[in-house]
Amino acid sequence: MFLDISLLVLFVFAVLAVVILFTFIPVGLWISALAAGVKVGLFTLIGMRLRRVAPSKIVMPLIKAVKAGIDVDTSKLEAHYLAGGNVDRVVDALIAAQRAGIDLNFSRAAAIDLAGRNVKEAVTVSVTPKVIETPIVTAMAKDGIQVKATARVTVRANIERLVGGAGEETIIARVGEGIVTTIGSAVSHKNVLENPDSISKTVLAKGLDSGTAFEILSIDIADVDVGKNIGAELQTDQAEADKKIAQAKAEERRAMAVATEQEMKARVQEMRAKVVEAEAEVPRAMAQALREGKVGVMDYFNMQNILADTSMRENIAKTTNSDNPGKE
Repeated sequence: MFLDISLLVLFVFAVLAVVILFTFIPVGLWISALAAGVKVGLFTLIGMRLRRVAPSKIVMPLIKAVKAGIDVDTSKLEAHYLAGGNVDRVVDALIAAQRAGIDLNFSRAAAIDLAGRNVKEAVTVSVTPKVIETPIVTAMAKDGIQVKATARVTVRANIERLVGGAGEETIIARVGEGIVTTIGSAVSHKNVLENPDSISKTVLAKGLDSGTAFEILSIDIADVDVGKNIGAELQTDQAEADKKIAQAKAEERRAMAVATEQEMKARVQEMRAKVVEAEAEVPRAMAQALREGKVGVMDYFNMQNILADTSMRENIAKTTNSDNPGKE
C-alpha cells in the first residue's frame, strides 16, 4: 500500500513537471516552426521567456518572413519587440514591399514603425496612391467677391522621408494656403470660376510636398462656389462708420453752437441789466442836478420835449416803412 502511494505521488509530480515544462517552454510553437522549415531552438525560446518576450510575437512573424523568402534575424525581431515596436506589422510591410518591388530593409521599416507611423499602410500608399480631400477653403479675389473651393490631393508615400517627414495635416495646410494665394491674386472671381484648373496648376508648381512624408501626384479642384460680396460689405461698413463719425462731429458742433448761444444770451441779459440799472440812475441824477442847481427847470422841460419829439419821429418813420416795405 505504501508503494502504491509513492507511485501516485511520483505520477502527480511528473504530471506537474510536464505541465510546467510545456507552459514555460512553447513546445507547440517550436513544433510549428519546425514544420514550417524555420529553425528555432528550444533554448532560444526559453531565452525569450527569460527576457520577457512573447515567443509567439517573434516566431509567427518569423514564419511568415521565411515563407515569403525574406531573411530576418531573430535577434533583430526581439530587439524591435523590446523597443516597443510591432513586429508583425513590420514583417507584413517587408512582404508587401517585396511584392511591390519597393526597396525596404528591416532597419528602415523598424525605424518607421518606432517613429509612430504605420509602415504597412505607408507601403500600401506607395503602391496605391491616397486621395486627401481638403476642407472648404475660403478666399477673396481682388474684386471683393468671396470664392469657396475644395480640392482633392492625390499623394504617394515617400518611404525615404517617412521618418522625420511631415504628415497629412501639413499637406492640407499648404494646399489651403496655395488656394488662398491663387484666388487672392486673381483680378476677378470670374477668372477663377472660368478656369478652376489654374488653381491646381499654380498650387502644384509650388512644390508643397517638400519636407513631408508624401509625394504629391496631382491636385484637383473638386468644387468652386461664389460666396459673399466682401468688398461691398466692407464699403458699407466703412460708409456706416464715416456716417457715425460725421454725426458725432455734427453733434459736437451743434453742442458748441448751443453753448455759444447760451453764453451770448447770458451776456445780453447782463448788458440789459446794466442798461436798466443805468436808466434807473438817470432820474436820481436829474433830481440831484435840480437840487444842486446845475440844471434849470426849463432846461429839464426842453430836454423832455426833445425826447418826446425824437420818439414821435421814430414812430412816424416806423409807420412809413411798414406802409412802404420796398423803400428804405
